[in-house]
Amino acid sequence: MFLRTVLHCLWIGSMTSWVRGLDFNFHDSKQIEVYLQSVSKNYSTFTNLYSIGKSVQGRELWVLVLGKYPMEHKVGIPEFKYVGNMHGDEVVGREMLLHLIDYLVKNYGADSTVTRLIDSSRLHVLPSMNPDGFEASAPPDCVFSKGRYNRNNVDLNRNFPDTFSTAASSSVQPETQAVMSWIQSESFVLSANLHGGTVVASYPYDNSNGGSELVNGVSRSPDHDVFVHLAKTYSYNHTTMHTGTQCGSLTFPDGITNGYQWYTLIGGMQDYNYVWGQCFEITLELSCCKYPPADQLADFWQENRAALLAYMQQVHLGVKGQVLDVDGNPIPSAVVEVQGRNNICPYKTNKHGEYYRLLLPGTYTFVVTVPGREPMKKTLQIPNGPESFSALKYDFVFQSNSPTSDSVAAESCTTANHNSNNAAASLQAPHFAILLALAGAAAVSGLVHS
Repeated sequence: MFLRTVLHCLWIGSMTSWVRGLDFNFHDSKQIEVYLQSVSKNYSTFTNLYSIGKSVQGRELWVLVLGKYPMEHKVGIPEFKYVGNMHGDEVVGREMLLHLIDYLVKNYGADSTVTRLIDSSRLHVLPSMNPDGFEASAPPDCVFSKGRYNRNNVDLNRNFPDTFSTAASSSVQPETQAVMSWIQSESFVLSANLHGGTVVASYPYDNSNGGSELVNGVSRSPDHDVFVHLAKTYSYNHTTMHTGTQCGSLTFPDGITNGYQWYTLIGGMQDYNYVWGQCFEITLELSCCKYPPADQLADFWQENRAALLAYMQQVHLGVKGQVLDVDGNPIPSAVVEVQGRNNICPYKTNKHGEYYRLLLPGTYTFVVTVPGREPMKKTLQIPNGPESFSALKYDFVFQSNSPTSDSVAAESCTTANHNSNNAAASLQAPHFAILLALAGAAAVSGLVHS
């Protein structure tokens, strides 16, 4: 009984210490758990803590959500996420996300940007996707360590279904499955995953099978313009990333790169988010050294704080709304397409009949298809949503509840329908060789960053 009382007092003491402030140091899995619990307890009106699953060794994959409605999705409120520490030995992003949480909760109601961000969106933060890998890492380690992988020695950023190849690295890992299920359970609109090993913002696609997406060495998605904007938003709000010359001989104009143009990556998380999750995701490399000394963390926070905030605000790009029938009932699984943007997997409404399309300001024509009904076409003028913390809202209402055409649902989207193993295999080897010839040892180092 005495021991239990002492342990309880120690736990209360640790909770109280977090209230005083988060220090610039590396925090292990237990410390993160206690910190997130303290935040959820002390800011319960606009935060919620939940786990999306467990690592191989049984550590919880904790997510803190911040928002006006933290407990559940609300129609019209876009969902955003940050994921850190996918590679266990790339640790700066893990700490940046903890300090982002600290900054948000302490400035809500006092800072107008923070307040509007939290009130207008639902922000999910997963500080560590690979806690087992972190615990296996040791500082300082600038280049590579076994902590990169999960406990089963699998690279989690080579473990997702791939749009262009079925050459998976191994069976789907518990951490990967947890994130995949998470993506499918929430209507995420925008995301970024945080890495280390260089300083750059990388965007889809990470792979190619030599189809029409491959243009001058760039694997271009249908939303290439939006991805370039997103990557530049981060790089130019970062204090130095936009210079593109942070880590030795590798240079990245504007501090951004197309993933495939940098190097081929099969089974990456950002392509999975975009193709199958209807969620735009980019990869943020935040430090030349994967596991730098702790005394550099305060500087990293100053470099990234404005960029982290500005990137979250981009969740309000484009247009959002619902597809409804004449009685105002939502229509799930309606296909909402933008002419000229032929996504591999057609974007469909969620169970609330909602759609979100990230688009730069301009004029776009939408085609909305519901099985058995005449497709609806509408041209919309899209303003700059992030300025007002809201995308344009437009609802598509089908005036008749009775079938009027022979239109059918879009083809279901699977990996097998949209890849070519032979083409992928024939391209990857020469592409890899070109990278080696152009960038030498610097490129080889870069190949294990993301």
